[in-house]
Amino acid sequence: MNPHTPPTSEQVFTTPHTEFGHCANEAYRCVSKHDYTKPFQERAIEKPPLYVCFATCVSILILYLLGRLRDFFGKRFAKSHFTHLMPHNGYAQLNSDLESFYLRRIKRRMDDCYGQPITGVPGRTVLILDRYSPDYNHTQIYTGGMTRALNISSYNYLAFSQGRGSWADAVAESIRRYGVSSCGTRLDSGSNDLHVCAEALIAYFLGTEDALVCSMGFATNSTFIPGLARKGSLIISDELNHTSMRVGIQQSGAEVRIFKHNDMASLESLLREVISQGQPKTHRAWKKILVIVEGLYSMEGTLVNLPRIVELKQKYKFYLYVDEAHSIGSLGSRGRGVTDYFNIPPGSIDVLMGTFSKGFGAAGGYISGPKSLIDALRLRSHSGPYAEAITPSVIAQVVVSMASIMGVTPAPRPTKSMLFPSLDSSIVAPKESAEEFPGMAPASMLPMWMNLRPSLADGSEARMRMRRLAFNCRYLHMGLKKLGFIVYGHVSSPIVPLLIFSPGKLCLFVRMMRARPIPIAVVVVAHPATSFTTGRARLCPSASHTKEDIDIVLRACDEVGGILDMKHGSCERWGIDEVCERAVELVHSV
Repeated sequence: MNPHTPPTSEQVFTTPHTEFGHCANEAYRCVSKHDYTKPFQERAIEKPPLYVCFATCVSILILYLLGRLRDFFGKRFAKSHFTHLMPHNGYAQLNSDLESFYLRRIKRRMDDCYGQPITGVPGRTVLILDRYSPDYNHTQIYTGGMTRALNISSYNYLAFSQGRGSWADAVAESIRRYGVSSCGTRLDSGSNDLHVCAEALIAYFLGTEDALVCSMGFATNSTFIPGLARKGSLIISDELNHTSMRVGIQQSGAEVRIFKHNDMASLESLLREVISQGQPKTHRAWKKILVIVEGLYSMEGTLVNLPRIVELKQKYKFYLYVDEAHSIGSLGSRGRGVTDYFNIPPGSIDVLMGTFSKGFGAAGGYISGPKSLIDALRLRSHSGPYAEAITPSVIAQVVVSMASIMGVTPAPRPTKSMLFPSLDSSIVAPKESAEEFPGMAPASMLPMWMNLRPSLADGSEARMRMRRLAFNCRYLHMGLKKLGFIVYGHVSSPIVPLLIFSPGKLCLFVRMMRARPIPIAVVVVAHPATSFTTGRARLCPSASHTKEDIDIVLRACDEVGGILDMKHGSCERWGIDEVCERAVELVHSV
């Protein structure tokens, strides 16, 4: 049972609440949906004062000059430490000193802030393994101790990745029934009834005709995109699309054009140009034009202007591919992603892609769309014949998480034939036609052995989590802006990029947040994921956090940001106490 009052900050790290913080206050809820009474407008990207830009560039220049000097003298007076950068014993050097310069001279200095090893469930809190380095991060020595920290860094948006509850019970039962692996590819012997059930459920969840799952989110893009476009086709890509999409686009052999990030004027101008000019040299019409965008951009936190793209699609007749890796489950009043957030029929999108590692607490990804397209991708994509099928335990987590978001209609009373079903009766065929955001899933779409407790079966638990996530995202985003920070992204995004700029401050921010009385685990992002001058902390609130947890994060950022001179935003500033007291007003003001 949930307590009648939220836990206090002193109770944050008690055992019952380490994975999920219970909060019974209905005021700390919000619905994730677009308000069509207001025009869609991404917040303008704020720029820091000139002295911050200058100091950041100078610090990078100093790092570069000192690093080059150390390389120059080291190769002559400490050759034993530079053998991998110099020819020796007839072998060529393994790495070019310039190619590996950033890793050796900049990133290694901050390696204690990257790849922090954890143990346990990545829920509301997380256990970090303590370590130290006696040689400037060349090696890391583990002390054997652990530190429990408030987790504001994981992608576990709806907190479905838990160590107990219906999700964990379903996973344990799937291991008992199916083992730990399918031991084969989908086109060989690795496909089982759980995969077929999951694909039918995904298609029903998204309102499309059919779906196809893959064992890795990155591979979903990099192996399926080459099956969508070939030579003679044109792919138009957002300049900030994820690397997985860039890899898939390169492997496709299609022509590629780039438009400015989320700039619809740039996209339309490019569409006019490529349609009028046709293919290079021959000027023949393109065989197909495929526009690829992300629903929610993982480094910027920006939300795609989907209504405008759909208008352009109807006008210029191109195919649309939307990557919903971060938006599926976390956006929309029903958790269906950007189409749900904007209330746009999923049939308006030709290909919907998503991953299970964020909103569903699992692993892998999916492609969803028309049945004819999905059938072709089963054979033409590289993942079908070469990639290992998703393990039964992971696909069981996907099924139970997705079913709990939709809710499940009550099953009929069991008959003798239902008690002893055959394999054929347990497989659910994909739908013949797409629907627009269907309601609760029929109980027949779930495996007979999968039982959900009432709060999951009626969807109330998932709805509560989605509303808590929406509140936490808006509160953290707007709270940081009111405190004077430069924050990128959309206010409803579960990714909140907090701009730090200077690479030297990135590691200080992580260490100071970890050294607080209530340690906070954060992730910082630098080159090559961002430009050299726009280093940032990427904060990821989840449904497991209480309002008091976000208060703790805001107070920590306020204190650390003041010390590190990070407050360069132009927004009207409030004090930290005023932000915490007026949280509900702040959330509903946007």
